[in-house]
Amino acid sequence: MSVWGGPAVVAGALGAVCAGAARWLPAGRPSDRRRARSLLAGGAAVTGPPAWERVRGRLARLHRRFGPEGWAPAAGVLLSVLGASPLPALVGAAAVPLLRRSRRARAADRARERRVDAVIALCGTLAGQVRAGRQPGEALLSAARDSGGLGAAQAAVLAAARFGGDVPGALAEAARQPGAEGLSGLAACWRVALDQGAGLAAGLDRLESALRAERDQRADLRAQLSGARATTVMLACLPALGLLLGTAMGAGPLHALLHTGAGLACLVVGGVLEALGLWWALGIVRRAEVS
Repeated sequence: MSVWGGPAVVAGALGAVCAGAARWLPAGRPSDRRRARSLLAGGAAVTGPPAWERVRGRLARLHRRFGPEGWAPAAGVLLSVLGASPLPALVGAAAVPLLRRSRRARAADRARERRVDAVIALCGTLAGQVRAGRQPGEALLSAARDSGGLGAAQAAVLAAARFGGDVPGALAEAARQPGAEGLSGLAACWRVALDQGAGLAAGLDRLESALRAERDQRADLRAQLSGARATTVMLACLPALGLLLGTAMGAGPLHALLHTGAGLACLVVGGVLEALGLWWALGIVRRAEVS
């Protein structure tokens, strides 16, 4: 037996050194981790992230790739397996376009609200710079770059302001964007200030106050209607809760709904009435918001 304790001791020491080096590898380089694992084959094992973290990461990637509507087919497949029927999977796949449309509508509403805030900020910044003594065209160039309230029409408006073009016309064209309706008031103030020599800053102050009051009123109305919307969604989820309770009690509601004629008839009629009721109730809330 040698002084170093034999080849087994040397192999164990090398494995420990490789394991210590693998722990210092950056987390963002999976190729290095795989290389370290291959070097440690037959030696010390390198522990990776817990299984639940890997599952959560995969679910997060799927959510970013397919959106929240991607869970509808997954839920349909699960119900198909539990109920031994392809009908839930077909319904889940058919619900994807509707859910995607709803998600895009919510995203458009959020973009509209951000543009409303940007237009209000543009009016306030422009009024302050005009009051400080800057020329209207120069002030518009600076304020538009700071606030971004002109949206996709910013290049056309800035070109008109820089080269002496029709700034009110460009602003009126930019006001056609959703949420940028306040730019039509800015165009009117600009036109009045040029034609009649009225103070542009005073008109912009009044316009900013009006737009801010309208936005606050709309936000207050939305907050008051949030309870009605939540109640509508909660009532729409009660049939699903009933199915879960029936399954937990061993009553077999999925089998009765999916494998009997009366159950299928109840499922179709109930689904149609559920969809109509949800559409009608949410329509009332939506019309109250825009009124």
